[in-house]
Amino acid sequence: MASKVQVEKVATLTGHRDSVYTLEQAAEEHLFFSAAGDGMVVAWNMQAPDTGDLVARVSSSVYALCYLPERHLLLIGQNNEGMQVIDLESKKILKSVPLPKVPIFEILYTSEAGKVYVALGNGAVAVLDGESFELQTIIRKAEKSARSLAYNKYTNELAVGYSDHKIRVFDAASMALKQELASHTNSVFTVAYSPDGKLLLSGGRDAHLRVWDVEQNYTERGYLIAHMYTINHIAYSPSGEYFATCSMDKSIKLWDAQTFKLLKVIDKVRHASHGTSVNKLFWSAHQNQLVSCSDDRTISVWDINF
Repeated sequence: MASKVQVEKVATLTGHRDSVYTLEQAAEEHLFFSAAGDGMVVAWNMQAPDTGDLVARVSSSVYALCYLPERHLLLIGQNNEGMQVIDLESKKILKSVPLPKVPIFEILYTSEAGKVYVALGNGAVAVLDGESFELQTIIRKAEKSARSLAYNKYTNELAVGYSDHKIRVFDAASMALKQELASHTNSVFTVAYSPDGKLLLSGGRDAHLRVWDVEQNYTERGYLIAHMYTINHIAYSPSGEYFATCSMDKSIKLWDAQTFKLLKVIDKVRHASHGTSVNKLFWSAHQNQLVSCSDDRTISVWDINF
């Protein structure tokens, strides 16, 4: 099948000295942040991609970043060290939040709930006040890591993917457990609500992309064997018409969000894509560009035309 999707690599961003683990939207749609195993947090401009701006350097690897647009703050998850709150104007640390001395896999802020959620390597989710960043509570429903977080603003629910193969859905306000979804056969590395809040997508080490119907009490709609190895991340396009997955199999795949048809495979052979695991995606409204980062220490910027 000849794909109608045109993909062109427009930039390769280099400078990190270790695996690049995460990407995060910044204040404007052409700006984003990256963080890596080298402890460096870098700001990039897609309009001038040649040089990154060092925002922070921490003593441990960083898997998780979270940007708060209203206050121009960046939350940095320092593995085994807790969370830092950086004022991006001054580049100063406003606050260090001590947390259990375990890896921090994801940080999610929601203005609707006024909270920051932190997924921790000991199976806990830490809930912080969105204003003061004071620790409010720690909810531990699993022995194995909490790996991924997604918030549904329509239902005020928080979905958490865990390494015990389960997804747990919480009331985002009370953190009461509402659902336990057990279909994955290995760690759940990524969860994503559709932009309309009606579906939850999940993926992980079993390479299965699973689709859950939120309105039908999270009934499983079905699954796709989406990649050869671990699915590391799922990201929706700004329009919500498409989504992308990336994998330890070194590929990025583009999908139709309505039909779940595979539209395009971006890989090393055809597109000079990454040579090792692709860890995270950031799909910007800036010219519909998709950004990917990898264990190969590089970040790629892709022009995508449907």
